[in-house]
Amino acid sequence: MNPTSRRSFIRRAALLPLAASLPLSRATAAFSPIERTGGPLLKPGLNAYSFLELLNENMKDASKGIDLFAVVDFCAKHNIEAVDLTGYFFPGYPKAPADSYVNRMKHYVHDRGIVISGTGVKNDFATADKAVRAEGVELTKLWIEVAARLGAPVVRVFAGPKGEVKDWRAAVNGASREDVEKWMADAVRECAEHGEKFGVIVAVQNHGDFLNTGPEHISLLKRVDHEWCGALVDTGKYLTDDPYADIAMMVPYAVNWQIKETLGSSTKSPATDFKKLAKIIHDGGYRGFVPIETLAMARKDYDPFVEVEKTLAGLREGIAALS
Repeated sequence: MNPTSRRSFIRRAALLPLAASLPLSRATAAFSPIERTGGPLLKPGLNAYSFLELLNENMKDASKGIDLFAVVDFCAKHNIEAVDLTGYFFPGYPKAPADSYVNRMKHYVHDRGIVISGTGVKNDFATADKAVRAEGVELTKLWIEVAARLGAPVVRVFAGPKGEVKDWRAAVNGASREDVEKWMADAVRECAEHGEKFGVIVAVQNHGDFLNTGPEHISLLKRVDHEWCGALVDTGKYLTDDPYADIAMMVPYAVNWQIKETLGSSTKSPATDFKKLAKIIHDGGYRGFVPIETLAMARKDYDPFVEVEKTLAGLREGIAALS
């Protein structure tokens, strides 16, 4: 057996215990670790959501805050190679932006030596209301087509509820977790099938709602069972005793990231150890962009320009330490 075949065999063998613990119908071939070539490579990126408050201000009044073009400029000034342009901040969202806007954005990022690594939508697949789930599917399909026009390889979707609902159980009319996972997987799979047609991957994010752990994240992806569906790993939203273990579990399935300042949703949460995090991602064989996303976390003095630079420096130091 040659070395490459042997490594491939070992990686697949490592999945057997997990596959054996799940129903036979879910242990199918489409779900497997991503085959990467060339060795680990971590490249910092930025998620535009870091500038949420300023972007929202600008959408209400163009004379205030900043727009997505200013976020691109920020990336250029700080040598950030990729930007994740969240869909909410495009003119007219949830409708698709005009071709003229998309074309201008593509030209703008290219002129600044940057690529668009992804975008994302606000959907709700954790609800007993079939109409709401169907609405989320159609929204995702629409933005898959927008992503294709932008040249973005990934569209992020949520697994849990949106808005003021903090617990998915409040929206499922007593349905079991198994039932919710089934209908959620059906919705995501339909999106992934559409994504395949347009060359866009659907990335399911753990968001501290239906998906709180690595095993829960894998369970949903395995039930979706589609090669055009992967994980968006939010490092701040595995609500377990050891989030690093959950992150390590998800590296083989990651198609995009949100690298957070903390391992939680508040300033009281443990600060991210960027050297440890970078090593975990590297050792898992990931190759690609690792966008950071900073949040206000109820800080009245939150300055995204400052916090993004600080988080970016931490991540870059962690990556540099790998050598």
